[in-house]
Amino acid sequence: MFNARPGRRGRRQSLCAAILALLLAPGPVAALEEDRAQPIRITADQALRDEKQGFTVYEGHVEMDQGSLHIEADKIIIFHKTDQADRIVAEGGPAKMQQQPEPDKGLVYAEAKVIEYLRKEERVLLRQNARIEQDGSTVTGDSIDYLIGEQLVRAQSGPEQDGERVQVVIPPERIEQDSGDRGETDSE
Repeated sequence: MFNARPGRRGRRQSLCAAILALLLAPGPVAALEEDRAQPIRITADQALRDEKQGFTVYEGHVEMDQGSLHIEADKIIIFHKTDQADRIVAEGGPAKMQQQPEPDKGLVYAEAKVIEYLRKEERVLLRQNARIEQDGSTVTGDSIDYLIGEQLVRAQSGPEQDGERVQVVIPPERIEQDSGDRGETDSE
């Protein structure tokens, strides 16, 4: 039977999506423009490049830097069917990422067991025990999906997790700042 009114879960997800949009705009990995022009530097205990299959695997305390982007993981796989890295997958316990989104914004910190960046889709996926933080605001859940161009963030709890739900923490000063940034005026 179809229910015209959204359930509690649907309202919570809508509210969470609205809060996440405010919390993370302009969002992680929007990055400084000059970051993309910087070389990618990777250190690892070992590396394996497969030209035919189009990927390189780095393992053992892997660190990757590109401009303000810094990733630490147990393993990073870079898929490169073109000249550029098409897809980057970082795995760890947890894999960690930080980046400066804009010169006047705080660093974005993210962690999850799997962090996946899809360059063509301009999308970052954080899977398994995902957490993202900026300027004291945090979002945690089983997975966080961020569509960079759309500045859309979706956080979900795992269906099999008992009692584990998406959690959003917004410090009071951030709420006041966001409401002031919108320039709320009622003059007509």
